Amino acid sequence: MLLRDPIASFIRDISSKVRRVVVVHEPMMSYNVQDVSSLPNAESYIFNCISVFSCYIMMCLILKISGQHEEEELLKKLYSFEGVTTDEAMDLSDSQHPFMDIRSGDIHNTSKVIESKYIDLMEQAEISLNKKQWTIGPILPTKLDYNSNRENTCLEWLTKQTPRSVLYVSFGTINSFSDRQIKELAMGLEQSKQRFIWVLRDADRGDIFKGEDRKVDLPEGFEERVKEVGLVVREWTPQSEILAHSSTGGFMSHCDWNSCLESITMGVSIAAWPMHTDQPINGFLVTEILKLGLLVRDWGKREEVVSASTIENVVRKLMASEEGDLIRKRAEELGEAVRQSTEKGGASQIELDSFIAHITR
Repeated sequence: MLLRDPIASFIRDISSKVRRVVVVHEPMMSYNVQDVSSLPNAESYIFNCISVFSCYIMMCLILKISGQHEEEELLKKLYSFEGVTTDEAMDLSDSQHPFMDIRSGDIHNTSKVIESKYIDLMEQAEISLNKKQWTIGPILPTKLDYNSNRENTCLEWLTKQTPRSVLYVSFGTINSFSDRQIKELAMGLEQSKQRFIWVLRDADRGDIFKGEDRKVDLPEGFEERVKEVGLVVREWTPQSEILAHSSTGGFMSHCDWNSCLESITMGVSIAAWPMHTDQPINGFLVTEILKLGLLVRDWGKREEVVSASTIENVVRKLMASEEGDLIRKRAEELGEAVRQSTEKGGASQIELDSFIAHITR
């Protein structure tokens, strides 16, 4: 909250030297950039780094806005927001709402190829009146050049595997499992007999903010038993390159939007295991609407430990079944369409060109 004054001072200073000041910010910084409205040559735009589907569902649930009949039925299938975030985070979000009206529009990290229906609904919604919408995503690279001279354990291991045979397992940097859940996950991966790369990140080592180191005890002999089919990695991994690799056929993910978008863009199916905030809604979008994956854990059972047998069944179905093949085919087709949308003349490139033309008018 202390950033408001220095940001205001900075914007006032540069506004006297240029024709127009354009401030792009995320929703939780709306309070801090509110002074933009007092300057005649300054304007602001919110950058939403969550899915438009999440934006729309949150708008309907929190602001009590009625959707169309089909959307009303959809909302009934979604669980409430109970447990998705903390009271402090909700209070911070609520404190930003009075300052959101000053924005001139919204930029979304998504593509019309993925969410056209919900983009249209957002544009029609009352909250978006007089607020222009641009969907310029994905903003991450859609084409990756491999450097064969660069040493990386994951990429080297992937190169030795057959096409679309590997499940990439990663839950981000701030999510943590109990010791029991880690062991169930290990057993489930082993019992599935599918190839995998499992990333055990810092969050699963302990409290990264206190500098504590947590020793993750995998089942005795696990890494030795799976060494021919699995790789456990404890350091940083190049996720986008792993997902783009021809040997990667699935992604077990916590379903934050960045990971979902990377997976969709690279045409990789998803085993959805949402943990908090917008992730349950993203998981619903991926599995129930886009039909690009399978749900590992239902949000309504979030307090329960997911058993090894459940994990085994989901992994096998996703990676080694006819249903999994169909899911993978849909994922690959949508991925190709998303990549094309960022090329010249594609939907996302047109949106980006439109935004640039608007702010440089």
